[in-house]
Parts: sequence; structure tokens; C-alpha cells
Amino acid sequence: MDTDTGFLDPADENAAAARSAEEAARTALAGTGAYLMPPADVLTCLGADTTSWAHFAAHWQDLTEDEYAARRGTRRLRRYGHFSLSPVTGELRLLPHTVFVQPDNTNPLYESVDRHFDPLTGAFVADPVLRRVLGLLGRVAGALDVAEWWSVKVHPFRVVATAEGGGEPTPEGRHRDGVTLVSSLLIGRDNATGGESRVYGPEGDEILSATLHEPASLLVSDDRGTLHGVSPIRPVDTALPAHRDVLVTTLTPG
Repeated sequence: MDTDTGFLDPADENAAAARSAEEAARTALAGTGAYLMPPADVLTCLGADTTSWAHFAAHWQDLTEDEYAARRGTRRLRRYGHFSLSPVTGELRLLPHTVFVQPDNTNPLYESVDRHFDPLTGAFVADPVLRRVLGLLGRVAGALDVAEWWSVKVHPFRVVATAEGGGEPTPEGRHRDGVTLVSSLLIGRDNATGGESRVYGPEGDEILSATLHEPASLLVSDDRGTLHGVSPIRPVDTALPAHRDVLVTTLTPG
């Protein structure tokens, strides 16, 4: 396993800017329950440049079909992995691959359903950008709860739409995931319009609404007290397919 712990070198000239960006996310999460971290802040926190980000984004070319979404008319490609993360040391451990199950009273389409997805590739697991993303999320989640270890579930997604439809990032509609922190990192989008992300309070009041256009935009929310959903995407040029690539990651005390 890669030994990158997800922590920036304190001597790095960007470390102060990264700490400030992380603190802004932590403050917003503890306050309103949701925050959109700008791409420049995310890349600073990750210590990522154009080359390392492009290498990371290339993993979205190696996803596999989500047969469960296909049954409801949505073409979605994905993989799935489960890690444990130490909030103290940043140590990240890949756990044995298992089925993915969402708890009761969360996702109305799939709660308590065993869903079998292909595992993350070895190259994806070893990518330093992934490991730094998870480290960043672990530090941000510390604003919401104290954990000896975080249970981290990782879902790279590609949603595909055509002129005939099918571009539903969240076919279940407004929902919770039954976790502490839920996040959506935009990897990229092509020929796509729509895909507006919304976060709601428990009474249905809208807390945050944003369309993630620029790669490395990161939306985080406190899943314990909010719900979230994403509007459909559609192709700009209807002669060609549209796609929207995101990394959805959830954290819960392990």
C-alpha cells in the first residue's frame, strides 16, 4: 500500500492556505451543515497539480455498469471500496471487499438491499490523490464527531445521459445516506447541462444549491441533519451523450 498518509508536509508553502481552507469547511459544517469548497482550495489541500489531477481523473475511464440503476432506466457506471482511516495519523487501510448496503430510513430505493459492485482497481486505491482526498475528508469530518477510526466508503460514479434520457445522478430523489459526512467531488463533466446539487434541512428548507461545473469542486454536508439530491443531467448537443463524473465518499465513526 502507498504510504502517503493524506497529510501535507508542514514545511510546504501551501500548508497555511490548506489549513485555512479546511477550517472554513469545518466551521460551515458545524454551523449550517453544508459547504462548497472551491476547486482552488481543494487542489491546495491535496497538493495536486494539473498532471496528478489528470492521472486521477483517468480512473473514471475504468468503471463498470451499475445494474441496479439500469433497472430503473439510468445508465450509471461505478465501483466501490471500503476503508478505515485514522483521524490521528492519517493511516488508511483498505478493508475486504463486501456488498454495499444502505441502512433503513435512508435511501427509499435501496435501503437494506445487498448491492454487489466491482471493487476499486489497485491503481485507483494506490493513487496519492485519492489518499489525500480521504485524508482531507477525515479532517473535515472531525468538526462533526470524534472517531477513533473513520469508516470510509468510496464510490466513483459516472452518470450518462442521451437525448432519450437516463441522466439521473440520484434516481432515489432527496435522501440521506445514514452516515456522518457525505461528500461529492466533481471529477469532470462533458456535454452536460443540469446536475444541480441541493442540500436540505430536516424540514425541507434548502440550505445550499450549486451546480458543480469546475473539476475539484467539493460539496460536503452533515448527513445526520440534512438530505441531499442532484437534478438530472441532459446533453447540450443531443447528438452526443453527456456524462458527469464524481467521487462520492461517506464517513462514519468505525
